[in-house]
Amino acid sequence: MTCEEILTILPHRFPFLLVDRVISWQQGPEAGNRTGQKIVCIKNVSFNEPYFPGHFPGMPIMPGVLQIEAMAQAACLAYHRRGDPPMDFFIASADNCKFRKPVTPGDTLELHAHITKDRGSMLIIRTECKVGGQIVSEADILAKVSKRTRVEAPAPQANSGPKR
Repeated sequence: MTCEEILTILPHRFPFLLVDRVISWQQGPEAGNRTGQKIVCIKNVSFNEPYFPGHFPGMPIMPGVLQIEAMAQAACLAYHRRGDPPMDFFIASADNCKFRKPVTPGDTLELHAHITKDRGSMLIIRTECKVGGQIVSEADILAKVSKRTRVEAPAPQANSGPKR
């Protein structure tokens, strides 16, 4: 999946888009059900992330809540199939969250999401973040899925400067 495709599926934009690339996507065994669909995505953690100056000065660590958000964004991409209409995803709960190691600038965060239950408008997704093959965080996410009904705001226009 290209960056452009990610932007057509996820409504997030800078600084809240937390998926840089999709490495692999696997469809589940049943055509009408999304149980079993899996994805692996990448988030490159840069020192330029807007939260690092305050979390924490002199010891930059990616906040756990943003790791959960990154896993949830990967879960949205795991759900998507080509040809789907635009969908909205909302985190209903995050259970069994564990934060095993800090995520710091320079890390490549590998986001794994596996849909374990598909109940139509509700999904349960097992998610993990890995750095260097080791799990750094994990959570079971319950997500609400609905067809997107809102109209997206137009992109801001570039400021052409003062008129003379």
